[in-house]
Amino acid sequence: MTLEARKPSGREKDQEAVELLGKLREKLHSEDISTARLAGYNLSWMQEDGLEILREALFGDFSRTAKKAAAYGLRRMQGRMKKLAVEVLREGQKHQDRTTRQACTTALSLMAGKPPPQKRSGSKTKSGRLRIKEIRNKRSNRARSPERRRNSRR
Repeated sequence: MTLEARKPSGREKDQEAVELLGKLREKLHSEDISTARLAGYNLSWMQEDGLEILREALFGDFSRTAKKAAAYGLRRMQGRMKKLAVEVLREGQKHQDRTTRQACTTALSLMAGKPPPQKRSGSKTKSGRLRIKEIRNKRSNRARSPERRRNSRR
């Protein structure tokens, strides 16, 4: 997927900053989650420009890994940007895209120090009945002592 060129915001000091933001933006949209999360973390240090790029990735039509990495980057924002990042994540909870909502909910719960909400397990079958599972003995018949074998035959 090719990304459209990003318009510089005017806050960048020099051409190197523009190039760095471009590289981090491309890495954020990588299919490798480790690379994308690292780019999200690095963008979290970039103040307004990083917030803008992370917001674009979260609300745009991008892959699940890009959205999760963007939520991670927003979660890692520090200082005065943390409040803005929380607002973006709360806004993302109301978004129409399910992946965006899920990433934002998980990020907010982790920021609050709670475990992320878990999906319901499929412990019930389609008919609503519980499945019967086999319970194995801790000791097999071979492991029994000869004395116990004699007693069990009686």
